[in-house]
Amino acid sequence: MTAPIVELPKPENPSPKAENGAPELPPLRDAGIRMLLIPAFGIAIPYFVGYFGPYGPASALYWAGLAWAMLISFAIWHGNRFFLLRQRRYYDWFQHPVRKLCVLLFANVFYTAPVTVLMLLGWYRVAGFGPDWNAIRTATLCCIICVATITHVYETVYLIQQRESDLLAVQRLENARMEAELEAIKTQVAPHFLFNSLNTLGWLIEHHPRRAIEFNQDLAEVYRYILAAQRRALVPLEDELNFAMRYFSLLQLRFGDGLEMTVDETGMRALLRPALRADRPGGPSHWFLPPISVQVLIENAVKHNQHSREHPLRIGIEFGERDAEYYGEHYVVVRHARRPMPQIRPGARVGLKNLDTRCRLALGRGIEALDSDGEFAVRIPVRSVPA
Repeated sequence: MTAPIVELPKPENPSPKAENGAPELPPLRDAGIRMLLIPAFGIAIPYFVGYFGPYGPASALYWAGLAWAMLISFAIWHGNRFFLLRQRRYYDWFQHPVRKLCVLLFANVFYTAPVTVLMLLGWYRVAGFGPDWNAIRTATLCCIICVATITHVYETVYLIQQRESDLLAVQRLENARMEAELEAIKTQVAPHFLFNSLNTLGWLIEHHPRRAIEFNQDLAEVYRYILAAQRRALVPLEDELNFAMRYFSLLQLRFGDGLEMTVDETGMRALLRPALRADRPGGPSHWFLPPISVQVLIENAVKHNQHSREHPLRIGIEFGERDAEYYGEHYVVVRHARRPMPQIRPGARVGLKNLDTRCRLALGRGIEALDSDGEFAVRIPVRSVPA
């Protein structure tokens, strides 16, 4: 069965911006609370302040007054709601807290109070008895307090939504940054590989024309893999190993018996066995790693170390698990003898730093370089992905 292709998630488009630069929040969905509280205030406040005067439920004016009280509650709620939503376009709690507070207080007092007083006076005129200024003052104060409380609730919910939106926007920007960095690094790999391959091909044309023809054919196959791999963030481990072996065959065309490479088949089976166990949660898995990662280490080993037919450079590829009991971190190791070249031509400086960055962006973990006496090894992390 062919292993699936794993792509990095594409960053979503950033949230649209409001006029103050903050992410635009979804529409305010408060229809339910308005349908509940507007009638509640329209009933409770008139009873609390003695709004109905001498009229009771048996009088038609009582019901007209109740309807008028509902209209007062509706006008106060929706008027303040309109001002609240409008001022959000221009003022932010974090950028202009004092100005925003003043605007809210101004809208509350200088809208709620006049509307309450005028509409109550209208009711008293229709009801036919003189205005009760004590009731008007109490009702106006109650409305101002209720509006301030509800505005506080609105703004608290708004700040919570704004924080969640900001966190989401930051995460989207971070994903976009990581994607851009990964793409920028991946674009360096193919030119770097082509540059070194053309140098090798030029050397073979000059010294071994027949080998140059074979090298050119193999190079076309290898470069086809590179072009395909650049569209992926991760590639199957098996594909990467096959590519590394093809690449090593190109090196052997040039250096002959000066290079040797071994693959730890036992370790390979041990690495894959836990992922294929039926009792492991999640079922069968495939192992993935960044593309062209093993090849980079082989290339560095050949480039920076001495090798000859008499003293071949032996490169080993091994597999392991940091914590076998708990199925912890898995990795691929490329190791070789440490024989520094006396003089090294300047290169493109992609190397280990590039590979480490690619692993961190694609897997969340970087490589580990192990430099001991006479040996140099690099661990590349791998990830298990359900089949």
